Amino acid sequence: MQARIPRIGLTGGIGSGKSTVANILRDLGAAVVDADAIARSVSDQGGSAVPALLARYGAAFVTPDHGLNRPAMRDMVLKNPQARQELEHILRPYILQGIADAVELAEQQADTQAVVLDIPLLVENLEQWRPHIDTLWVVDCPPELQISRVLARPSSQGWSQAQVQAVLAVQATRAQRQLAADVVLDNGAAISLVDLRRQVQLHWQAITGKQ
Repeated sequence: MQARIPRIGLTGGIGSGKSTVANILRDLGAAVVDADAIARSVSDQGGSAVPALLARYGAAFVTPDHGLNRPAMRDMVLKNPQARQELEHILRPYILQGIADAVELAEQQADTQAVVLDIPLLVENLEQWRPHIDTLWVVDCPPELQISRVLARPSSQGWSQAQVQAVLAVQATRAQRQLAADVVLDNGAAISLVDLRRQVQLHWQAITGKQ
């Protein structure tokens, strides 16, 4: 009987460099299941969660092309933790189904050497996800570096430092992530892309037996 393909849970705060690590793992032969991308797809135009969002929040939170009005929703949930929890509750079953489908598809591919579950809020929902992964990798850097990286992104144009800090405030702390991790990948200011890749390759070899 063929051994199950290893599953890596990958997480890190906003601006930590998690997407960079996911790309390195993809280059090494991993199939990356991006929870953020799945969450966007279920709430974008024609997404499976849009009818439920429209029924709960009304037309003000849905765009004319029938997708989630993200700026309006972001403003609401950052000001109201209860609203954030309610939104997560609505989206969760659609996202979980999307992740399960993507993992199943990835594990059916002959060239998949490991499956990476790229989940931003993995530590915040650790009890839910721990049974589904073999190892938990955290991409780590200081909060001040997270903020500067996010503000430097072209996609973050219009974001203020206060908005980024508000996102950090509802995510797990750096210490909480480090405590939960099996592997901590240092992506601080002194770490080059070559250094980061070397760290990833070392732990990749340990879990897959491959270079």
